[in-house]
Amino acid sequence: MKIYLAGSVPKGDKEALDYIDWRKDYFNIMSKLVDDIKIIDPNDHYKLEGDTKALFGSVCLQIQESDFVLVNAESKLGAGTSMEMVIAKYLDKPVITVLPKDSAHRKSNLLFAGREVQEWIHPFVDSFSDSIIENVSEIETAISRINENPIRKITIVDESMKYAQEMLNALTPRTSL
Repeated sequence: MKIYLAGSVPKGDKEALDYIDWRKDYFNIMSKLVDDIKIIDPNDHYKLEGDTKALFGSVCLQIQESDFVLVNAESKLGAGTSMEMVIAKYLDKPVITVLPKDSAHRKSNLLFAGREVQEWIHPFVDSFSDSIIENVSEIETAISRINENPIRKITIVDESMKYAQEMLNALTPRTSL
């Protein structure tokens, strides 16, 4: 099973000195739970930095060769990670997101326009995830969910726009002439 690990990467050699490689930790946990896994790491193409098209293309190829994408959303996501989620959907790959409660993209008891949302998950993270887990040790459950349910395809964009229009129409009072 090939798993692409989407999440933070060091930006430059200076940042790499202090970088804690969360991918190794994820692999160590998952290898005890899932048989025959291979991690696909975007850091493998670090040497392509500076050639934007080559680096972007290599990440797309890595996602394409994966069985699914595992997103580390334990801290705030960057532009690259969020785009990897979109690319995964474009390539019809399942996305599992590690998103702990009360983290940057998942909050409890938030008020919006005076209405309390008990369990808020960032709508973009939620919409592009096929399964959300709180900890990477829940990977077996997430894989089971994906195997039992069809993955969300890029059509989630069209489906969500249609749904939103219906909801907005329901909220907007109709006036008669």
